[in-house]
Amino acid sequence: MTDIAAFTAHLRVQLDATVALLAAVQTDSALLTATVAAATRTAAAIQHGGTLFICGNGGSAGEATHLSGELIGPFLNKTRRPLPAIALGFDLSASTAIANDFTFDAIFARQLNALARPGDVLWALSTSGRSANIVNALNAATERGLLTVLFTGAAHSDLPAADIVLAVPSRDTPRIQELHLVLGHFMCEMIERLSV
Repeated sequence: MTDIAAFTAHLRVQLDATVALLAAVQTDSALLTATVAAATRTAAAIQHGGTLFICGNGGSAGEATHLSGELIGPFLNKTRRPLPAIALGFDLSASTAIANDFTFDAIFARQLNALARPGDVLWALSTSGRSANIVNALNAATERGLLTVLFTGAAHSDLPAADIVLAVPSRDTPRIQELHLVLGHFMCEMIERLSV
């Protein structure tokens, strides 16, 4: 028999942790400013014919497809045009060929080298900021002249280089991913407003 009271208490603890992190983000003026900058600069790139590429591993890969879907489909405005957003890693043949013939660390970078053009944008999601395939994607994007945005957890000394870093002040992976989605939804809303 499950202990409903214990599970309910644990749920409250998890919700309290999310609320506390939301409060911390709400007062993090550097993160808020960087988020607005990432949204407006991405919108400007799209307005000038650019494409947004998004990548991540595991749950962050799920968020990449979620956010690209918000821009291709309607987010809040059902009458606006579809916006060009591609979640990398979801061409199974390409991803497995790259991982098999080269290395898993190359799956995003090689796709960017094939598809991205100067003026495009990369949103790279990594809760740790240390995933080799994310670091390689950021490097490839920089070499190709893309605007790079890194969504990550609490800043640390060996974060990869990116034009804009959105560092959620936490080291708890589920909480970081929750806030990445909150920030990503805000960014999709701003991009949608600016792209009408």
